Amino acid sequence: MLILFRWLLRLTVALIALSVIAGILAWYFAVRSLPDYNADYPMRGLTAPVEIVRSTENVPHIFGATDHDVFFALGVAHAQDRLFQMTMLRRAAQGRLAEVYGAAALPADDLARRLGLFRHGAQSLEAQDPETQEALRAYSAGVNEWIAQVNEGAMGRGAPEFFLFPQQIAYWQPADSLAILKLLAASTTNAAAAEVFRARLSLAWPEHGPEILGPAIPGSGDQPRYADQFPGLRLPVPEARRDPEGPLPLTAFLRPGAGMGANSFAAGADRTAAHGSLLANDPHTTLTVPSLYYLARLQLQSGGAIGATIPGLPVVFSGRTPQLAWGVTPARVDDSDLYIEEIQPGNADRYRGLRGWTQFDTRTEVIRVLDAPDQTIVLRETENGPIVSNLVPGLPDVVPLGHVAALRWTGLSGQDQTMSGLMGLMRATSRDDAARAATRIMAPALQVTLADTDGVQALTVGALPQRTEDSPTKGSMPTPGWLPEGRWTGIATAAAAQDISADTMIIATDEDGAMPRRGRLDRLLDGREVHSRDSFISVQLDVVSPAARALLPVVGANLWFTGEPAAKGTPERQRQDALGLLAEWDGDMSEHLPEPLIYAAWMRALQDRLIRDELGPLADDISRLYPGFIEAVFRNRNGAGRWCDIVQSAPTEDCDTIARQSLDRALLELGDRFGPDVTSWRWGDMHQAQQDHPALGQVAGLGWIMNLTQPVSGGSFTVAESGLLGRGADPYEAVTGAGYRGVYDLADPDNSVFVIATGQSGHPFSRHYDDLAGLWRRGEYVRMSLDPDLARAAAVGITRLTPAP
Repeated sequence: MLILFRWLLRLTVALIALSVIAGILAWYFAVRSLPDYNADYPMRGLTAPVEIVRSTENVPHIFGATDHDVFFALGVAHAQDRLFQMTMLRRAAQGRLAEVYGAAALPADDLARRLGLFRHGAQSLEAQDPETQEALRAYSAGVNEWIAQVNEGAMGRGAPEFFLFPQQIAYWQPADSLAILKLLAASTTNAAAAEVFRARLSLAWPEHGPEILGPAIPGSGDQPRYADQFPGLRLPVPEARRDPEGPLPLTAFLRPGAGMGANSFAAGADRTAAHGSLLANDPHTTLTVPSLYYLARLQLQSGGAIGATIPGLPVVFSGRTPQLAWGVTPARVDDSDLYIEEIQPGNADRYRGLRGWTQFDTRTEVIRVLDAPDQTIVLRETENGPIVSNLVPGLPDVVPLGHVAALRWTGLSGQDQTMSGLMGLMRATSRDDAARAATRIMAPALQVTLADTDGVQALTVGALPQRTEDSPTKGSMPTPGWLPEGRWTGIATAAAAQDISADTMIIATDEDGAMPRRGRLDRLLDGREVHSRDSFISVQLDVVSPAARALLPVVGANLWFTGEPAAKGTPERQRQDALGLLAEWDGDMSEHLPEPLIYAAWMRALQDRLIRDELGPLADDISRLYPGFIEAVFRNRNGAGRWCDIVQSAPTEDCDTIARQSLDRALLELGDRFGPDVTSWRWGDMHQAQQDHPALGQVAGLGWIMNLTQPVSGGSFTVAESGLLGRGADPYEAVTGAGYRGVYDLADPDNSVFVIATGQSGHPFSRHYDDLAGLWRRGEYVRMSLDPDLARAAAVGITRLTPAP
C-alpha cells in the first residue's frame, strides 16, 4: 500500500509539473507574437522610411513620404494587431472556414461559395481606378512583409490563435480586400431575410400574419398572400425553431444577411455654438472581441485622415480630415429579391425560364474540411442569380416542393467600384468632392452624411433594383422566377435621385421596424437651438427608449392604480409595485434601474402571448420585439385587437386581460431569479454586453480569457443601440451595439473624439486588448487629433519601417 501511495504521489507531482511547464511554454509562445512597437524593421517594397507612431490608446499615426508607403504601413499595422481577424475575414469571404473550424463551418462556406463573394471581388479589381488599385497593392505588400517578419523572426506565428489553428498563412492579395468588402456588403443587408419572414407569416396566417411587420411598402394597401403566388403547389411542412432573426454563431466577425444599423446626424455652422459643423456617427455591429473596427490615422498627400478602419481594408470608413467629416449608415433599401425557380420534372439540370425549360449554369467546387472528408458542392445559377438554399434560416419552409430559391442582389457584380468610391471619399477635401466620389459606391447601399466648414449634406448612394409596376410582390416576398413581370428591369444609381442638402440639421438612421429611433433623435436635436460637441455626445449616448414611452401608456392604460392595495408578499402586490415603478418611469434604460427589466420582460411575454396561438411553431422563431405591432393591437388599428383573443379558449379575451396576465408571467419569472422585491432588480444584471471571440470564445477554458462581459444601458430601440438576444436562457443579453462611435467637430477638428468597443489589439495578452472597452461602456471617448506633435508626445511606441535591399 505504501508503494502504491508513493507512485500515486509521484504521478501527481509529475502531472502538476507537466501542466506548469505546458502553461509556461504556451505563455512563452503566445507572448512571442506580441509586436514590439518600438522596433525598426527593414521591409521590401517601401520607397522611403515610414513611421508608425502609436498613441496612448495604441492608435497608429502613419507618416510616410508617399501614399503608397502610407497604405503599406497600414497593412503592417493591421497585421501586427489583427492578423488572425484578417485571415478569418478572408476565409469567410473565400468560403474556407471549414479548413480551420471543421464541419461546423460548412454552411457558412457553402453560402459564401454560392454567393461568389471572392469571385466577384476578384473580378472587381480591374474596375477600380488606378489610385485605388495602387493602394490595394501597397496594402497587400505591407501585410505580406509583416508575415515575412513573423516567419523570419519566429514571432509566435503572428497571433496566439494560430497555434490552435495550425494552417499556413497565405500571402495577402488585393482581391482579398475586395472580397472582404463584398462580405461586409452581404452582412449589411437583411432584405432577403425580411422576404422570407414575411412569407412565413403569410403562410402561418394568410389574412393577418404579416401585420407583425407592418406594410412592406409604406402607404401600400393589402399585401398579396404568399400561397397565392403558387396555386396548386405543395409547400413543405414548416419546421419549428428555425430562428430566422436570432444571431447565429459567428465564426468570422461578419455573417451574410445579418443586417447592420447605424446612426448619423450632423448640424451646420448656424446650429452650433462654435459656428463650425458637427457630425456624429456610430455604426452598429454584432459585438465581438476584437471589435470589427480599428482606429487609425493616415497622413496622405491629400491630407491627414483619421477614423474607423476594418482590418483587411485600406480605407477609413467613418472619420475626418482637417476640412471634411463623413459618416456612413446602411440605407434601408430593398436591394435584393428571392426568386422561386421551378425544376423540370424528371430533369434536375433544367429550370423554368422565360423561354421555357432552361439549363442551369453549373460548376463544382471542393470545400476542405478539418478532420473530415472534403465536400464537393455543385453551384447552380439561373437567369435571376445563384441558387441559395441556405441563405437564411426558414427559407426551406417557403420553397414549394420541386422548386429552389435563387437570389438577385445588387452586390453580385464583378464591376463594383465601391472600394474606389470609399477611397475617394477619404481623399476628398470638400463636400462636393466627397459627393462625386461616393456615387461610385454600389454595395452596400449607404446613407453618407458629409460635413465641412460650409455646411452639411446627406447623400443616399448605392445600386437600387428597378421593378415593374405590376410586380407580383414588389420585392416584399419571394417571387416566381418564371414571371416576366417579377424580373428587374435594371439597376439604377441611388445618388441620382436622393441627394439631400441642408445647412442646419440632418439625421440619417436605419429605419429598423415600425417604430424607429428617428423620432427620438428628432426631439433631442430639435430641443436645442445650438449644439456643441458635448451635446452631440449626449445625444449619441442617449438610452431613453421611445418604444417604452409609446407602449406603456397604451398597454397599461387600464391597469394603473386599479383596486385596493394588496397584501405584502402576494402576486397582486408585486404587480402593483411593478406598475407603480413603471408609472413614474421616463423610459430611461439605465443598467442601474429595475424598470427597464420589468418593461422588457413584460413586453416579451406580451408579444409571445399575442402571437403564439395564431402563428403556432413560428412564434418560437420570433426573437425580437415589434413595438409597432403591439401598439397597433392595443389601439385596435384596422381591427388589430383581434390578436388579443386566444382562439383555443372558449371565452373571448380582451387586451387588458392579456396585458395583466403577461405582466404576471414576467414578474413570476423575474421573481424566481432575483427575489420578490421588484425594487431590488437591476437591468444591468440581465442586460450584459457579451463580446465573444468568434474562434476561441466557446472553447472550454479559454472563454474566460478571450471574451469580455460587462453590464450596459440601453436597448434595441434606444439611440445608443444595445440589441437583445431575445431567446434562450439569457434573452436580455446585449449582442449588438455601436462597434464604433465618432463625433467630429469642424470648428476645432482636434477636439473631435472616437472610440471602439474593445481595444486596438486582438492579442489577449496585450494591454490594448480591452483597454477601450471600459471607456466605451461608460460613454467616454478618445481624442482624435491630427497633431503629429501630440501623437508623438503621448506615444507608447514608434515603429520605423525602412526600405530593405
